[in-house]
Amino acid sequence: MKKQLITLLMLVSVGLLAQTAPNWLRYPVISPDGTTIVFTYKGDLYKVSANGGDAAQLTFHESHDFMPVFSKDGKTIAFASDRYGNFDVFTMDIRGGEANRITFHSNDEQPFSFSADNKSVLFGALRQDLAENRQYPHGSQSELYSVPAAGGRVDQLFSFPAEYVQVNKSGSQMVYHDKKGGENEFRKHQNSAIARDIWVYDKKSDSHKMITTYVGEDRQPIYSQDEKSLYFLSEESGNFNVHKLSLDNPAARTQLTNFKTHPVRFLSMGAGTLSFGYDGELYTMKEGQQPKKLSVNIVTQSKTNSDKFVSINGGVGEMAISPNGKEIAFTARGEVFVTSVDGSITKRITNTPEQENFVTFSPDGKSVVYASERDGRWSIFKTTRVRETEEPFFFASTLLKEEPLVQNKLDNYLPNFSPDGKKLAFIEGRRTLKVVDLASNNATVLMTPDDLFHMGDGDQSFTWSPDSKWLLFDWGKTLSNSEILLLAADGSKRVNLTESGYGDGNPKWVNDGKQMIWFSNRDGLKSYATSGSSQRDVYSMFFDQDAWDKYNLSKEDYDLMKEIEKASKKDETKDKDADKDKKDDKDKEKEKVKDLTFDWDDMKDRRVKMTIHSSSLGDAVLSKDGDKLYYLARFEKGMNLWSTDLRTRETKMALKLDAGFGSLTWDKERKNLYLLSGGKISKIDPESGKREGVDVKGEMNYDAVAERQYMFDHVYIRTKNVFYEPTFHGIDWELMRKEYAKYLPSIGNSYEFSEMLSEMLGELNVSHSGARYSTSIPNPDATASLGVFMDYKHKGNGILIAEVIKGGPLDKANIDVKKGMIIEKIDGETIAQNIDVAKYLNRKADQFTLLEIYDPATKKRQQITMKPISLGAERGLLYDRWVKINEKEVEEKSNGQLGYVHIPGMSDGPYRSIYEDMMGKFSDRKAVVVDTRFNGGGDLVADLAMFFTGEPFLTYATEAKVVGGEPTSRWTKPTLALFNESMYSDGSCFAIGYAELEIGKTVGMPVPGTCSFAGWEGLPDGGRWGVVPVSAKNKAGEWMENNQTEPQFKVKLMPGVVDKGRDQQLEKAIEELMKEIR
Repeated sequence: MKKQLITLLMLVSVGLLAQTAPNWLRYPVISPDGTTIVFTYKGDLYKVSANGGDAAQLTFHESHDFMPVFSKDGKTIAFASDRYGNFDVFTMDIRGGEANRITFHSNDEQPFSFSADNKSVLFGALRQDLAENRQYPHGSQSELYSVPAAGGRVDQLFSFPAEYVQVNKSGSQMVYHDKKGGENEFRKHQNSAIARDIWVYDKKSDSHKMITTYVGEDRQPIYSQDEKSLYFLSEESGNFNVHKLSLDNPAARTQLTNFKTHPVRFLSMGAGTLSFGYDGELYTMKEGQQPKKLSVNIVTQSKTNSDKFVSINGGVGEMAISPNGKEIAFTARGEVFVTSVDGSITKRITNTPEQENFVTFSPDGKSVVYASERDGRWSIFKTTRVRETEEPFFFASTLLKEEPLVQNKLDNYLPNFSPDGKKLAFIEGRRTLKVVDLASNNATVLMTPDDLFHMGDGDQSFTWSPDSKWLLFDWGKTLSNSEILLLAADGSKRVNLTESGYGDGNPKWVNDGKQMIWFSNRDGLKSYATSGSSQRDVYSMFFDQDAWDKYNLSKEDYDLMKEIEKASKKDETKDKDADKDKKDDKDKEKEKVKDLTFDWDDMKDRRVKMTIHSSSLGDAVLSKDGDKLYYLARFEKGMNLWSTDLRTRETKMALKLDAGFGSLTWDKERKNLYLLSGGKISKIDPESGKREGVDVKGEMNYDAVAERQYMFDHVYIRTKNVFYEPTFHGIDWELMRKEYAKYLPSIGNSYEFSEMLSEMLGELNVSHSGARYSTSIPNPDATASLGVFMDYKHKGNGILIAEVIKGGPLDKANIDVKKGMIIEKIDGETIAQNIDVAKYLNRKADQFTLLEIYDPATKKRQQITMKPISLGAERGLLYDRWVKINEKEVEEKSNGQLGYVHIPGMSDGPYRSIYEDMMGKFSDRKAVVVDTRFNGGGDLVADLAMFFTGEPFLTYATEAKVVGGEPTSRWTKPTLALFNESMYSDGSCFAIGYAELEIGKTVGMPVPGTCSFAGWEGLPDGGRWGVVPVSAKNKAGEWMENNQTEPQFKVKLMPGVVDKGRDQQLEKAIEELMKEIR
């Protein structure tokens, strides 16, 4: 007994030790007196002695609390918390107690420091620029604000991004690092123009000076004790370490630490002691001494159960109808379920933290088959009922047996049984289509890695013929061209059925395999940009000449044929009735399926367009007799179910759904359709137009810790398999997995998990990468906009209007509101000078709102009823305003000789916009400034390259007048492109294409090399992550990822200049382009 007790105590000690050895301590900050460190752990704030030891918990809330900063006297901390659906700034006593909310805007706000007099908190947020600021109103370009430490009116300090701001003791100077764009802040090892630099702001002269010039990252500056030097974090050594520079001679830099493998993060200093985080732990250091790792003990309890049962009544990812038509298998939250067709009984089939997907039934209905990502790879499993005789349905079964069906050292998924149940087709190794004979285990390879490319799990599609001898394969030949292949299951034949060069996909066998239907965009309306969206039609190809001939019969001839067939069947029925009792149902089911025969001659010409109007298509099926086509199509709001009688061509809406993208599956009798859309399953009778929901009622055991481990493994596995460059940019990816996996036990929520993934993926130094997460709560804060610029210099009650935004809710013919007026009340409540204005505008978008406005010029007041707009709508108005200001400046400074266009993204809308302007109102201008700054990407680079490089070769004229010429849809005059550091993805492709093709002059700042394709996907916890599966190469064969494009004329938008109304880059662009036309 004593021995057992000792063992128990040892186990308890080990458990406590595991709990008190945290390894993801983030955002540490040391107190001004150097005695205390506050940090974030599992979403809460803790404080610990600067010597280490037991940590005391300061916050205990279901929200995520992070980014603490100390007041100058060390008695108060400010921090960010998402308690109202977004990150606001809170303060609390360092001893603990209630947290006090001091900002109220629904965009994220993050504190950086306290003011020199300790009365205010400086924080960064995306609220609204000053009216005179010429910076692009981009989502990455936040502003710097201050708010009284006790709460009150928010004041704007800088109308441009300034992060991790520190103020000197006298308040005469600030240091900060900039933010040039939206690249993930945890990306590492990059040397590009987007990397952060350190600046000094002098309050007396109101001037900003950049004091670092290293091409990589310099960030998070803090003052030394004598304020003559700065400590900061830099990647100059190849890894983030602590550096020091002199403010008098910033070029003289000294590296103080020499950490490897992981970055040093979160630098602060108190009383001469530096504090920072490394490898998930806390460190302190005095200059000239070695860093000291702190031993921190944490004893706490979980805020919620890590494991619990959660209801599954939606979120369906895919479904399969059982062969007997009485069950539906589906996946939700990474598990497999089977429900009765009415949804009344639902059974969970799998119970794993890993993800199950690609579910189907075996042809005999005795197995549910699916793929699962376990033990580092995808494998195919089947589950059967143990008590099959007593329990004929999965949804009502008790004992289940799971066993592997295809399992090896490669990834195997997308199981697809042949109708006869003898063969299984699946994807092996992500880029090989294989067919296995289940009896002999002999395998046939139909498509190889030479044929296929891969961007995400399950990105191939194929379907069996009714005779189990052929497959139709939806072949993504290139990124811009897809075809339909006919593949013999024995590997003896491969035929490209479409060969169109258009987008052909979604093939289905119909009419007992005598024909197929598929989608194609060859005839549909297309975006003006070739890379944009396009409408599609349903087409059919007839493999059998007889089926083709029948299809082409007139309605009268077809009806006659059907009557003759009906009469013949009556005679056959009389003969069969005599033997009816001698046959049972099993004999009927065993009727042999006839082998398909293909009339190869002119087969590709036996095709027809079945839809009479092109549309955005979701899915399509044929009726049982093949006479009617049902399809999901969207023309306006949502997708609806349409039908076309293939004889009369009568087309009508069969059922209004207003659904999103969905899939259609017939039941066994082909009488009812099952629709999967928006995570919900519906049963539809297309003839009657009746629709009823299949309300699944499932539940699953949710284990947050186990799920997090799976998500981590999945990110590692998929990155290993899809990353475009085999050396992972020189990073040991296996080592990174080991290094970052150790943090998992200390991760407390999805914010921390996504940040850890961003750190790990950031090691790869690649664009389009990282992870994101945002919380979702009922009725979150949502700040509305009145459509005005406010004057921050106004210190009294109310909002002093600096400008009414054109097109906004106060820019109406019947409303007399203008600059200089004061909005005194909102819905009868006085806008007090000591309250954050955002508090009065919460959740008022599109709601009738009463404003009381005072005009100091006339001493009169008026009341106006209006509807505020959302912040998103306001941002659209601000963008239009910015473009018009730039356009006006170009016109004025060029005396009407130059035009101006801006391309915000690479899609059809922006292309149509610049085409309209350049070929319309600027058609008589001699040249055009093409502004691509902050272009976020898309896929338009080829269209723009063609458009900007038109060469006149033909003139249309009469003797009296030139009336046109060729080319008619291309710009044939000079252009100049404006670049900046925030151009991304296809924006980066455009920069290098424009420069290498020498289309025109370039002005601005270098464009980082991010010309790659995004590979983002969702995670079970609601987060998203991505990595690059495909990148691009330039004409020299060099990777364009991390290959920066330099402008001919390098001009930087300077703080203190752009925010006061000058766009120096645009000024230089006008100057240079004017030289081209003189």
